[in-house]
Order: sequence, then C-alpha cells, then structure tokens
Amino acid sequence: MAHITNDQRTALRQRLLALASTRETISEEDLTEQIDHLLEEVLEEHGDPLVAPAPLSTDADSEDQRVVITGLGALTPFGVGTEAFWSGLRAGQSAVERITLCDPSDFCCRIAGEVRDFAPREFMDAKEARRMSRASQFAVAAARMALDDAALRIDDSNRYMTGTLIASGTTSLPDTEQAMRTLLAKGPSKISPFFIPASLPNMPSCQAAIQLDLRGYNTTICTACAAGAQAIGEAAAVIRRGEANVMLAGGSEAPISPISLASFCAMRALTTRNETPHRASRPFDIDRDGFVPAEGAAVMVLERLSDARRRGARIYAEVVGYASTCDAHHVTAPDPTGEGAARAIRQALVNARIGPQQVDYINAHATSTSAGDIAETLAIKQVFDEYAYSVPISATKSMIGHATGAAGAIEATATILALKHGVIPPTINLDNPDPECDLDYVPNQSRPANLQIVMSNSFGFGGVNAVLIFRSLS
Repeated sequence: MAHITNDQRTALRQRLLALASTRETISEEDLTEQIDHLLEEVLEEHGDPLVAPAPLSTDADSEDQRVVITGLGALTPFGVGTEAFWSGLRAGQSAVERITLCDPSDFCCRIAGEVRDFAPREFMDAKEARRMSRASQFAVAAARMALDDAALRIDDSNRYMTGTLIASGTTSLPDTEQAMRTLLAKGPSKISPFFIPASLPNMPSCQAAIQLDLRGYNTTICTACAAGAQAIGEAAAVIRRGEANVMLAGGSEAPISPISLASFCAMRALTTRNETPHRASRPFDIDRDGFVPAEGAAVMVLERLSDARRRGARIYAEVVGYASTCDAHHVTAPDPTGEGAARAIRQALVNARIGPQQVDYINAHATSTSAGDIAETLAIKQVFDEYAYSVPISATKSMIGHATGAAGAIEATATILALKHGVIPPTINLDNPDPECDLDYVPNQSRPANLQIVMSNSFGFGGVNAVLIFRSLS
C-alpha cells in the first residue's frame, strides 16, 4: 500500500466523503468505518493517490473561519442596483440593445449590454469621476451600494482590516484608445497625466478603496472571463487566513469601444444578429453565432460569520466552495473535453464538503459559443453523472450578454439572488437546443425552486476555470 502523509489522508478522506454521499450503502452508524474501507480500496487500486486540495479553512466549523455574504451591489444592463438586476432576470427579459457608447456602424456586431442611466455623481465627487475610467466608476458605485446593503459602517475601528479585491479582465480599452487618438492627432504633450492611473487594471479595486477609505488588503485579479469569480473565492481565502475581517470583492468591466469590437469581430467571437438584439444571445441553442459584449460590475461584502452574527447582519449566503484550475490547452478555446472545468467543479465540491447531488442549481458560464457551451455541458456530465440530467442549469448571459472580467461576479450575484428568492432565472432564446447540449437549462421562463446549495461557473481565456459554491444559512 502506498504511504501517504496525514494531510494527504485527511484530504482524500474528504474527497471520499463527498463521493460516498451518493452511495446508498452508507449509513450514519458506520460512515467512518466504510470511508476508511473506501480509502484502503483506492490506495490499493491506484497507488499514490491524486489528492484533491484540502478545504480552504483550517477549521471549517469555526465561525471565525466561515465566510458569508452580507451585502450586494451591482450595475448591469438592466440598470443600477440589484433590484433592477433581479427584476429583469426573473422576468426573463433581454437588456441587449444597439450600442450607444461608440459608433458601431463599421463592425460585424453592433449590439451590446450597456449600463444605461448611470450617473457617477450619485456615488462620487464629479471631479474625481472625470479622472477615472468608466470601469472604476462602476466599481466605486457597486462597492458603495454593497456596503450600504450590508449596513456596514466604515470607521477607524474596522477600516484597517477591510480589504478590496475587484477584478478586471483587461486595461481600460476606451481610455487607451482615446489616448492613442490624442497622441496621433496632437502629439505627446497633449496626453492626459491621468491616462495611466485611469487605465491600469488594478484601478477599479484601488479607486473603490480610495473613495471608501478602506486601508486593508488590496489587490486585483486579471484573468479574463474568470476574474470576477476568482476575486470572490480569493477574497474569502484572505479572510480565512486572517489578513482581513471584511472584503469587498467582485469585478468591474467597461470594454465597449471600437478597438474591443474590432478585436472580437476579427476573432469571429461575436454575434452578428444585429436586427434582433433581444434574441441575439442564445446559450445552448443550435442557432447561436457568438457572444454579445457587455459591461457592468458587481461587488459583494464578505465577512466572517462570527462578525456578521455579532452585529446582527442580514446574511445572503455562505461561501462554502471555491476552486480554480487551468486547461493548459489554448489561448482562447476551452479544452473540448471539458476536463479542466470538470476538475475545478470537483475540487470546489471537495472544498465545500458536499457531493454532486447536493447542488440544487448551477449558473452556467455559457457565453453562447458552440465550443464553450458544449465543453461546459461535458464538464457537468463528467462530475454529476446521471444527476447532470436533473440539476437545473441556466445562463444569465442570455439576458445581459458577456461582461468579460466582471461576468463571474455578476453571475455569482445572480446565483445568490436566486438562492435568496427561491427562483431560478431562465436561459432565454433557447428555442432549438443543440443536440450536444441536452441538460435542463431552464428554457425561457424562470422556475420556482427550493434552493439550499448553488454553484456558479466561470471560464476564461487561457483556459482559466473558476467555480464558486454558496449555501443558504436560513
């Protein structure tokens, strides 16, 4: 029998507990004995085990180690605030319209999910706003809304242990493009001194900290379409290892500009269904032809369960599982087998200490591209086996488009709102399902459901996979 360390034995035992939850032979009295027997079997069959990562916390039952969500803030193509966001999702509406942020006439895709009616001055000083990118403005607004929603006052007693981790998928492309125009037309002396501070990928996180005077842990994550989800998972880890008591985490992106549109059009990644924008984003549908670009932000307040209960906070959900893997396959295309995404899902389940059949709902990454939708479907089947055909799955990008670096945070927020309200938002425009995408994608109408544990998938360029799992405490 292969020798393993105590840490490896503990990690493998946790993996087997999750797997064993689906075995009818397991009973409460002899659970430990049967798990030990399974452990011996695995070691005999496979030699040195491929050990799944240990749970994120050192003591998963300690309220100082458990991390909960107590505040939500969002700006989406449905409008400003989580109420507008949830109202649109629940109704199964589309917020995709013709682009107004630039002239889209020359591009193959002329539609997007834009945040309309956003007034930066309602959330920050007008002069400060003019020196920020649109993505930073979104981040500040979403962070302020999240703090207000959490009823969390920032003062000298907590600002030094309150951190910020707001992701972005790229630099500010609109600001970069404008600076280049100025350089070519007027010369280097006319470039704004605020260009670099406005365009850096870490500025949404830093500006939120500056505007709200948050002096704790601060960083950003820039991993394309997985960034927003990774920000939330990593922020929970920051709290668990004691570097912060509170984290504002999420993602912000405002990429809609000529250079962005031209680049994605050159990749043939965008839809060309310009005459029917509300029907353009079609995850899992055989007639899909690419994703709809979008912008927006979502930020949530994460804090220790002990602190949340001490101050009587309203708790949306607990962050119980998170994992990230890499396909190491291609710079843009996912591994067509879904293997990397499946590993992320499995590891998130291990960290959550649950089995696949305990997941009540999956918010899919599902961008409305053939390769991505099929790979995600295969990943879910690999992990969930026959239960894959029973667990409800939906793609909220069908209603708002793909906000790249902010997408994971926006969809995590949608997942938490579904948990809170007991309603699964639909996948709209799913009229003619792809035969290779044959799971329950909650087509076209929202669905009431008793939700206790929910999952959100996010997969990005470069093969980055991120999975979050949330649990209700009610």
